[in-house]
Amino acid sequence: MPPLKPTWLGPLLRSLLPPTAVGLLLGLIDGDYGWSLAIGLATYLAWHLYQLIRLHQWLKTYQPDEPPPDGHGLWGEVFDGLYSIQRRDQRVRGRLQAVIDRVQESTAALKDAVIMLDAEGNLEWWNRAAETLLGLKTPQDSGQPITNLVRHPLFKTYMAQDNFKDALELPSPLNDRLHLQLQITRYGNGEQLMLVRDVTHVRQLEQMRKDFVANVSHELRTPLTVIAGYLEPLLDNVEDVNPRWRRPLQQMQQQAERMKNLLDDLLLLARLEASDSLQDKQPVAVEPLLQTIARDARALSGEGNHQILLEADPRLELQGNEAELNSAFSNLVFNAVKYTPAGGEIRIRWWADPAGGHLSVQDTGIGIESRHLARLTERFYRVDASRSASTGGTGLGLAIVKHALIHHHGRLEIASEPGKGSLFTCHFPTAQLATRRELGNAS
Repeated sequence: MPPLKPTWLGPLLRSLLPPTAVGLLLGLIDGDYGWSLAIGLATYLAWHLYQLIRLHQWLKTYQPDEPPPDGHGLWGEVFDGLYSIQRRDQRVRGRLQAVIDRVQESTAALKDAVIMLDAEGNLEWWNRAAETLLGLKTPQDSGQPITNLVRHPLFKTYMAQDNFKDALELPSPLNDRLHLQLQITRYGNGEQLMLVRDVTHVRQLEQMRKDFVANVSHELRTPLTVIAGYLEPLLDNVEDVNPRWRRPLQQMQQQAERMKNLLDDLLLLARLEASDSLQDKQPVAVEPLLQTIARDARALSGEGNHQILLEADPRLELQGNEAELNSAFSNLVFNAVKYTPAGGEIRIRWWADPAGGHLSVQDTGIGIESRHLARLTERFYRVDASRSASTGGTGLGLAIVKHALIHHHGRLEIASEPGKGSLFTCHFPTAQLATRRELGNAS
């Protein structure tokens, strides 16, 4: 098979043939072929240079709708090729612009704000809802840092930490009575897409629910106290009571005590939910607190004879509220006792590392299936209703733990496997920690 000729060879020969033929013809006339051929080729090169200058000028002042200059021969083919590419790009650009227009029209109809930020957090584009909810103005705010326009301290902290896993709620810059929820998603080369929703109605419903629970819990305490008050002397003199009433009275007292515990937990949860942060923080000695909880857990175990082990750094203290921390830690430890079979082992550990402070409660109990883990901190969520009833739980313990940790800027991590026990770990940031030596020097 003969080798293929280069594709450029034919156009090159066709372009050189006319000036060569003209040079040879002039040489035939004047008898000097060399000079005639040189003059012909020089004239041909000058024409090519002229066409190249025309192309350069067109590219220098290029406008998408301006066609390339006209030409003949080889340059005509070049200009025609450029024109074809230009038309094709115009069609593609038109289709892309139509898609962009449709996206902008659809997002403009949304009640939620859609905001596009560049990698530095500067505004690139937003829909009309962003103007209503955040007060952005077109076009003067384009290119401005979003933190210059939304000045709430929580938002600046949210943007600075560069962790957008959780949504942020804050009041609208235009109206403090409007509550907004912001969620940021990264895409492309570090660009950010911010979605903003008006959750005022949801917050109002949530507040109504909290007020209702708190008010009902408070109002139920008085009649419950009266009932328990009458049951106590009756059971103290049980020998004078008709035997048929002894068991009902005992069950009534048990259920009254259970309802009292439920009301106490509801009121505590209502107090925790009333604010997002602590009003009064003091250094809390965690190790003595855990010693007390461990003693109470051994008493709760009773004949269960659980082995409760405590390992705690006595110098490591935590800035916070002792009563709230006691409620959170005791709930974790007492739950471990309730859901660990007799003779099981419960390990309590309090330590610190470069990531912060950590409290872990590990048991060898019955464990929890993975599908339940994400919902364990919801109030009244039951993994097994019959099991909770038998242990006397209220279903609010882990909800109390969650909100107490939020007050202390902490978080709860849960790991469990059926039949292999559970591990509950409270993580606290380094800023919440202190040591006794540091506190002594500060005083």
